[in-house]
Amino acid sequence: MRPRRGPGLRARLTLLATGLSAAVSVLLLWLGWLLVGGVVAAVPDLPPGSTVKVDGVPVAADQLGAALQEAARQRVLAVGSVAFLLAVTATVLLAWVITGQVLRPLHEVTATARRLSAESLDERLQLPGPRDEVAELADTFDAMLDRLQAAFQAQRRFVANASHELRTPLAVLRTEVEVTLADPTADEAELRRMATVIRDATLRAEQLVDGLLVLARTEGSTLRAREPADLATLAAAALRIVAPEAGTRGLRVATRMASALTVGDPPLLERVVGNLVENAVRHNVGGGWVEVCTAPAGQRSTLQVSSSGEVVAPGAVAALFEPFHRGGVARTSHDGAGLGLSIVHAVVAAHGGTVHAEPVPGGGLTVTVHLPAR
Repeated sequence: MRPRRGPGLRARLTLLATGLSAAVSVLLLWLGWLLVGGVVAAVPDLPPGSTVKVDGVPVAADQLGAALQEAARQRVLAVGSVAFLLAVTATVLLAWVITGQVLRPLHEVTATARRLSAESLDERLQLPGPRDEVAELADTFDAMLDRLQAAFQAQRRFVANASHELRTPLAVLRTEVEVTLADPTADEAELRRMATVIRDATLRAEQLVDGLLVLARTEGSTLRAREPADLATLAAAALRIVAPEAGTRGLRVATRMASALTVGDPPLLERVVGNLVENAVRHNVGGGWVEVCTAPAGQRSTLQVSSSGEVVAPGAVAALFEPFHRGGVARTSHDGAGLGLSIVHAVVAAHGGTVHAEPVPGGGLTVTVHLPAR
């Protein structure tokens, strides 16, 4: 931390209040000195040659006004100096005590911040009292802690899930290699079988790492490129890629696609459309259906992908966008890494859009993406 020098806020506020009090006191004393002098100067003149005693000292009549003026001013200065010292002293004490009371919540904020760590983010200030600037600062601090706690929990959950997912293909690789090496009679067929298993495991690990990189690139970051794109064109390309798998599984594919222009990072937008279409085919049921729709909607461009499949509970829909979550029986296959919808959510948010899902009656899911229109 950068070292800081100088008095603290409490001392500075006290000095400021003391300086203002001293300046006002000096001004009042000066005004009193002028006023007394002016009043005394208006004393009527006495007959020439007569004398008057002022503070026991004989004064000629023609010098009476000046003598009274000087005496009055000296008295004002003497009394005013005492009052000045008392006022400044009282200001120092009151300012120090009052600023201490006002700044006490700030010390609580500081003390809480120093106590916090990744394991104690559940502590909150919950400052009581009126709704003033200090209370607003405390509430803002509490809200920041809420966001930090949620972020740390999501990070821990994400790291734990990623570690678990990566451990599976690595364990498969090690097991296959050990089993094959332990078999002295392994022939070409056994080696080919091992190579096939290793290839599938490395492909799964590659998909997982690729998904993690996409999430790291899009979550909380700005887009690297902003270029025109048509969701209808991207959807048509994605459907061509999955057409063989859809035909093998006997899926009925329907489309209602109109030009839906948007602006963004083309590879990321292609990833969004591709993930949704792949999920609709991969997590479907044999002989099911898939429907892909694109359309402009005012200031937004819409992509909607619906498909049949296993029944999804309405309360479980939001969890589908969490990393490594696979809902339903058909979503627990070994294909994919469980990052598809989480990548969609992150990329759409980075483009300033929204995405939501809802279950299809009888089984299946409908995912709708809204992106800013070009």
